[in-house]
Amino acid sequence: MENPKLALIPSAYRVNNVYSILPNDATGDFDFDRASKGTRVREDGLIEEVTNNVPRLDWYDSNCPSLLLEPQRTNYALNSGDASQWATVSGSQSVTKTQNYAISPDGTHTAARIQANATGSNYSLIQLSTSSFIGNYAGSVYLKSNTGNTENVIVYGRNTSITSYSIGNEWQRIEIQGSGTSGQNLYLFLGSFPNNGSDENVDILVWGGQLEQGTYTSSYIPTPNITTRINDVCGNAGDLQLLNNPENTFFIDLNKIYKTGTIDSRISLNDGSATNRVLFSTQTDNITIILYSIRNSVATTVKYFSVDYDARNKIAYTLKANEIKFYVNGAKIHEALFFPIPLNLSNISFDENNGGSRVFQGEVNEVRYYDRVLTEAEAIKLTTI
Repeated sequence: MENPKLALIPSAYRVNNVYSILPNDATGDFDFDRASKGTRVREDGLIEEVTNNVPRLDWYDSNCPSLLLEPQRTNYALNSGDASQWATVSGSQSVTKTQNYAISPDGTHTAARIQANATGSNYSLIQLSTSSFIGNYAGSVYLKSNTGNTENVIVYGRNTSITSYSIGNEWQRIEIQGSGTSGQNLYLFLGSFPNNGSDENVDILVWGGQLEQGTYTSSYIPTPNITTRINDVCGNAGDLQLLNNPENTFFIDLNKIYKTGTIDSRISLNDGSATNRVLFSTQTDNITIILYSIRNSVATTVKYFSVDYDARNKIAYTLKANEIKFYVNGAKIHEALFFPIPLNLSNISFDENNGGSRVFQGEVNEVRYYDRVLTEAEAIKLTTI
């Protein structure tokens, strides 16, 4: 589908901006804000820290970079990059920690060597822990075998299963989800626990521990002390001349949608206010997206549809007078007549109405806007994964 009026394929950026490849006069570029540092995975696989207000083009688990848009999160784990300082769990048989033993996932010589030995029902474990919050939490840690062979390592936390993971010769990020109530510390234990499936002798490299409030793991937040990464805000691409077309097509390619907890998140074409908008709204049930329109403050729901938030989704609508068609992952799923067209659309934003509220949380592969209605064949081809 040639000649979109606006096209974002994450590839270039600077402080406070993500560049669109079309148009070439900068009117399609996105504003960006994050009032803290953050990390991303580079194309070579190394974790890189970026400074305040620098967009993150992230290559984690992908063949091309995605624009990473995350909520605010805090890493409550102390000394995340130095596992030699993590505590040994009381009652452990034998644990040896060696500081700065090997190259870590960020390319520095900071990975610790952990040797643990236990027999039978005994255990040898190290721990991250915190008592700083209650409720759902996500724990994560990077592990790698130090022997050249597969190491079977126990990792578990508060109110999680005790699980053995096969750790090979490449760095793996192990993720757990648990919960705690008032007065309970939240933790991540790892090492040898033979009765639960680990090896008796474990020799591994450890780095990058994280304990954060929420139901999923976010990008790595370095500490030595409790550290917060502020949320990403991205929007304000386009203007009235570019986007205010009564016949148009809007397309988004999302690598992943993050679970938002108690509030939905949104992607919008808007007039800079709540008066006129077209919205994709991700819902707190973690499976539903709603497409709806607002014209002169009157909302019209177009379609509820279910998707897998952990998978890639390609979504588009085509709009003209009295007709909207809706496509998801290569299929037309809805068509409606007598659809009210919003007025004076002037920007595209990864939030509710370019005001920084209900910001979208996920990974964005591509955005396109056309000043024409794609044919059904074109729209199906564009959204096919």
